[in-house]
Amino acid sequence: MLFRSVAHVTFAHPFCKHLSAIAYQSGVAAGATIHKGGTYVCMEGPQFSTLAESRLYRSWGMDIIGMTNLQEAKLAREAEICYVTLALVTDYDCWHPDHDSVTVEMIIATLMQNAKTAQQAIAEAITRLPATRSCHCGDALKHALITRPDAVPAQVKKDLAPIVGKYLS
Repeated sequence: MLFRSVAHVTFAHPFCKHLSAIAYQSGVAAGATIHKGGTYVCMEGPQFSTLAESRLYRSWGMDIIGMTNLQEAKLAREAEICYVTLALVTDYDCWHPDHDSVTVEMIIATLMQNAKTAQQAIAEAITRLPATRSCHCGDALKHALITRPDAVPAQVKKDLAPIVGKYLS
């Protein structure tokens, strides 16, 4: 018999506010060109956007397009892990008149240039991490579980203990 437990985790603000501030300060300290805030759209990859898709995203007010951030942010929230993105922008996508034909070579070259700065920013961020969290990322599941704890079989409680054990006892 397969047991399913239901949880609805809040996701209005996908990034940890405290970790975001640390990432921003660390990027500035590393000398990066950095933008705070914005709206990310997650698209299915690894293909690049069509011109029509790119124009649509821009008309929606999207600031950056990526392929993985949404899934990572949701999994981190469900695991009660603080999460932030340090995005390495590689191209303007095909909407830009000077970037009509984005190639893998162009992206890799830009990525390699960004890698050193990103490593510096991450090293700086590590030095800024507090010993204890003051955010609510660590209790994201506290009010998210819909399944009653007494309805969860003992073996499932044991299997899920590392993730939701504190809420199933």
